[in-house]
Parts: sequence; C-alpha cells; structure tokens
Amino acid sequence: MSARKLHCVSATDLNVEYLLSEWVRHFHQPGRLLKEGDAIYAAYVARLQQQGILRSDDLITRFFRISVEMCVDLCYRTLNDQTLNPTMARAKCYHTMDAFVKLVVVLVRYSGDPTNTVTKINLLNKVLVTVAHVLIQDHESRVADFHQLAYHRFFIMLLNDLSNPDPVFDAINYPVLHAFSSVYHLLRPSRTPGFAYSWLELISHRTFIAKLLLHTPQQKGWPLFHQLLVDLFKFLSPFLRNAELTKPTQLLYKGTLRVLLVLLHDFPEFLCDYHVSFCDVIPPNCIQMRNLILSAFPRNMRLPDPFTPNLKVEMLPDIAHAPRILPNYAQHIPVNLKKDLDTYIRTRAPVSFLQELRGHLQISNEPGNQYNVAAINALVLYVGTQAITFVHSKGQTPSTSSIAHTAHMDIFQHMVVDLDTEGRYLFLNAIANQLRYPNSHTHYFSCALLSLFAETNVEAIQEQITRVLLERLIVNRPHPWGLLITFIELIKNPTYNFWKHEFVHCAPEIQKLFESVAKSCKQPPAATPAREESHE
Repeated sequence: MSARKLHCVSATDLNVEYLLSEWVRHFHQPGRLLKEGDAIYAAYVARLQQQGILRSDDLITRFFRISVEMCVDLCYRTLNDQTLNPTMARAKCYHTMDAFVKLVVVLVRYSGDPTNTVTKINLLNKVLVTVAHVLIQDHESRVADFHQLAYHRFFIMLLNDLSNPDPVFDAINYPVLHAFSSVYHLLRPSRTPGFAYSWLELISHRTFIAKLLLHTPQQKGWPLFHQLLVDLFKFLSPFLRNAELTKPTQLLYKGTLRVLLVLLHDFPEFLCDYHVSFCDVIPPNCIQMRNLILSAFPRNMRLPDPFTPNLKVEMLPDIAHAPRILPNYAQHIPVNLKKDLDTYIRTRAPVSFLQELRGHLQISNEPGNQYNVAAINALVLYVGTQAITFVHSKGQTPSTSSIAHTAHMDIFQHMVVDLDTEGRYLFLNAIANQLRYPNSHTHYFSCALLSLFAETNVEAIQEQITRVLLERLIVNRPHPWGLLITFIELIKNPTYNFWKHEFVHCAPEIQKLFESVAKSCKQPPAATPAREESHE
C-alpha cells in the first residue's frame, strides 16, 4: 500500500467525526437549507471529495461504517443517561441519526451522472450492507444489551426520504426496494433475533408494503415480499410448533397476524398466489394463521353465500378457472419421484410405485418431523391439477363420480390408507389447503376429500378427515369458502351418513361440539365483517 493511500485512510479516520458534526449542524438549520440547500449539498460533497472520502469503494465504506458506529454509540450513551427521560433520549438519538440519513440521501442523489442510476444504486447498496454488518456485529457482541432503536430509525427514515416525490428517486424506485428487501432478508429474525420487533415493523410499514405490492410494475415486488414473509414464518415455526409462546414470541405472533389481516384486506391476490409456499412453512397446528391466508380471494370476486340451500357449486362461473400459484411448487417434488409419478399417472403402472411412495416422502424417524411437508403439499396439488386436466379432457367436470377410478384417485386412496397417523394428517391438510375461493382446484379437492370419506371403510380415517375440517372451523373467522361448502356437504348429504359414525357420539361434549358447528354451518352468521365476506 502506498504512503499516499495510507495517508488518505488515516485522514478519513481522523476527519469522520468532524465531517459528520459539520453536517449535523447544516442539517439542523432548516431555514438555511430551504434557501441554499443545493449549494450546501454541493459544497459538502466537494469537501468529502477533497478529503479523499469518495476516492475508492473501500474509503466510502469506511466513512459510512465509522459514521454509523458513531451514531449508534451516541444512541447507546444517550439511552443510558439517567438524567434524560425516554422522550428526550429518543429525540437526542434522532438528532444525529436523522442528519446521517439525510447525508446518505444527498450522496445517493448527487452521486454520478444524473442519468446514471447504476452508480446511485451501488452507493445505496454499499450503505445498507455496511449498516447491516454494523448491526450484526453489535447484535453479536452486546447480546442481551443490544438496542434496536438507532437501526430502526435509520432504515425507516431512509426509506421515507427515498420515497418522497423526486424525479431522481422515481427513476430508481424498484432498485431501491430491491436493495431494502435484500438487506431485510440479510437481517431476518433467524440471523438477528434481537432485531425481530423492529424488523417486523420495517417489513410491514405501509410505505414499504404499498410500494412492493401495489406500485412496482409487473408485480416485480411480490417475490421480494414473499421471501420476507417466509423468513418470518420460518423463524416463528419452531416456537409455534412446540407451543412455546413466551411473552416476546406472543407479541411477534400477534404482530404477524396483524400483517396477514392487512394483506387479506388490501392485497388478497398476493396471499392467493403464494398460499402453497406459505403453508409449506407454517406449522400444521397454526390453524388461524393458515385460515387467514386461505380465506383470501380476488377483490373482483363476489363470494357466493356458502349457506345457500342446494347451492350448485359446479354451476358457478368461477369454478372452471384455475388459480394462479407462485412460485413453481412442483420443484419440491424430488426429481426421481416426479418422473415415476408422471409415468404412473399416464399408465397406472407399475403398482410398485404406490408401495414405494411413502418412502419418498419420509425424511426421518423423529415423531412430528418424519415427513417432507413441502413435498407432500406439492405432490397433492400436482396430482390434483393433472386430474382436473384429465377430467376436462373427457368433456366432464369434477364430481365424486367423474374423478373415481383414475390413477389420481388411486394415489390419494393409497396414501390415505398407507400413511401412518402423522403422514395421513399432513396429506389431508394438503388437500384442505386447496379448499379456498371458487376455482377449479377448490372444486376438485372438495370432491376428492368427500370421495375419500365415502370410499374408506376405516372409521379412524373418516374421523381424521373430519378432524382436519373441524379444527379449521372452530377457530375464529374468517373461514375459507371451500372449507365451509365441503363440511356442509359432508354433514347434510345422506350419502356420507355422517351423523351415524361412532366418533360423532363418542362423548357428550364431542357430540355437542359437532352439533354446534353443524348449526353454525347450516345458517349464516348473524353479522359478519364486510372484509370476511366481500372485498368491497
């Protein structure tokens, strides 16, 4: 390294505090900024260039790292100052951090040629990644003493400033969102659990959600937000699976439900499209969370009343349309299994395929984690979509009779008998996950589930089918439309002899539960919030 370069690095270390303090003074002179803003910004950028701060990527990164560390250190010292009340302490923290955020915005705005968006985005990415690394190191070193405030303020204010109407920032709207999504993924709760509350607030901020899900062209922001929700569900999953809901986990869980309610109300199509991948990572016992996702339906659709007497589901105009499903769920079916599966669907041979199927889906002998849930969900949906295509190719619509005696039902009937209790529960859940708003998948899987109930002679299987439906109905609304029509058909149609089964009468409290649910399913609720019944 040359003496000149060493001198520049040394100058950077020595001057950062002075340069940042100088900038803070400028920032907190709003009257002067209003009159001479552009001149002040240009002069300050020139000053940084004179000091060699902007000469190389390493020096720029060093400047931002030292600046962030100074802001964070000031925040810790302020929050630990016993002479300040919480409001004053926060205000003092914000005083410096907000000025630093404005500096970042100015540097991004004025970096490179006005039309060179690549330079601006590279600089923004550099800043975000630098702050993330400082956060991660701070989180690892302070452990229980880690404080989220400074970092939360940085990200929230930077996004707000970059979202203000400005031709320069309008031109880089999607790359900015992509940069924030990437750094949020880097800081996901499984990586920095001490930042989880702030992280959830950041990804659910109204500006961030609206820009990602509403304002990005061709829905390019959807996969970004999908990844962040998957990060959230994966972090919560082990706690929820084992019902280890300490107070902090309860708060995070309730916050997650609120985010899902916002999505259900404002962006239901997003939940519709990604429901399979969300169900892959949500534990089976999280029934209400899953119901919120599966209750979503397109805003331009008016749901038929599931309590309508003699409702002809097959006659509904939307029932012939296949829903869009993102991303490619079939990738979760192991390659060798997919090849054999396609062969069996086409030829109904070899018979050994059915006997070997369970082995393809098992991944361990640990109770509660024996099966590949994503593979079961993908296989069930794939077989169902192939079955729908097959039935339509014969000029028919799905019904309990038209889907019978096919390779597809061979697979389902074998699985419901051959799988053990855990595997069968996951398999039946995979079917129930498709009982959503009126579409071809809902219709087919409703018929398939009713057919499995009717065709089996094993009371335990019929009881487990009933359990999968019932446990989704006894939690608070909303309940998926397809779930309601399937259960109503099961308890009302004499074909299924539902009320004659022993498990319905095994105990007085169980019988009362069935009667209560049946009563609520046979008549519409007295008052239902508009969002649960309609998107209008």
